[in-house]
Amino acid sequence: MDFDKIIDRHNTNSYKWNKYSTDILPMWVADMDFEAAPEIKDALQKIVDHGIYGYSAIPQKLIDVLIDRLKIRHNWAVEKEWIVTLPGLVPGLFNAAAMFPNRSIKTLVNIPVYHHFLHSADTQIRCEVPFFWENNTWAIDFEVLENVISQGVKLFLLCNPHNPNGHVFTRIELEKIAKICLKYDVLLCSDEIHCDLVLDSSQTHISIATLNKDIENQSITLLSPSKTFNIAGLGCSFAIIANPEIRAKFQKTMFGIMPMVSSFAYEAAYAAYMHSEYWVEALLPYLRSNHDYFLEEINKIDGLEMRPLKATYLAWVNYAGLRVENFTQVLENHGLGVQDAIIFGEKHCFRLNLATPRANIEKGLEIIKLAVKSIQS
Repeated sequence: MDFDKIIDRHNTNSYKWNKYSTDILPMWVADMDFEAAPEIKDALQKIVDHGIYGYSAIPQKLIDVLIDRLKIRHNWAVEKEWIVTLPGLVPGLFNAAAMFPNRSIKTLVNIPVYHHFLHSADTQIRCEVPFFWENNTWAIDFEVLENVISQGVKLFLLCNPHNPNGHVFTRIELEKIAKICLKYDVLLCSDEIHCDLVLDSSQTHISIATLNKDIENQSITLLSPSKTFNIAGLGCSFAIIANPEIRAKFQKTMFGIMPMVSSFAYEAAYAAYMHSEYWVEALLPYLRSNHDYFLEEINKIDGLEMRPLKATYLAWVNYAGLRVENFTQVLENHGLGVQDAIIFGEKHCFRLNLATPRANIEKGLEIIKLAVKSIQS
């Protein structure tokens, strides 16, 4: 795999690359600039060659490989009936929130967080518990968490690994979360889309539903091959719901609203899970190298600070030291497109995508240095 290969994505209807003019380098949305594994491309080509693109049902082979994957990688014995297919993970978040049509219901998120968590929670009353930096890791205050939950929270939208700070929740942290949710009868919806992208070798992803049968019976786990294998645009995700009553309510809520998943998405997901793990095994060292390089270089720039990521490929950079309100606009003016923290419920930070050829990382850093210099001169 040649992850250094530059692929021109202009004029391809790319959501990432078409946002800006050609003189701005886009490093914002979580979309890799790498070719997918050949096995995925071959699977898609077979569908194209068949020539009929009708409605599709999930193939049994994909169910089987997903169940095997969860058993091996998550130590989780999942039944076929628990699997609900989705055209994307974000719809799963919104659907979980839509299960509570009463607008007075409270939904909890940890901030900063991927903006669709905020939008999902805003369909009810949104409650927030922030992260803080302590002992070289991101953490949350569990006394605060329980106090907030005790005041009527009915849905907790958990992001693990976390986007945007890259935190991988430990077993102890997850056990505390599960205990609180069970105590106050809170439905837990866990977005684990980045579970295969752990950068810190000392960390292990744990699906919270695997802790015990009680939390398994009171949770929805959202998974997808999309981020891991760079097939997000195809739209194939899964909700794993052990509790038949919760599953029935989830399916009833989505009925007639979400489109069916396409054969392109199903076959790409199968090819990813069944045949393309070698591609991920080559990808992870490249992402780690990009991360380590960017981390070292960005922290050399006065006024900027980045904490190491435990997972994901999304750098989270604090620019409070620059004493400027909208540094992301300054970056854009200099030719770099990133995401401002405001959409994640935070200030004075930006998120930058590291899943791109090293040459783009180097170019992005040069633009950042020029932008900082323009402020300080």
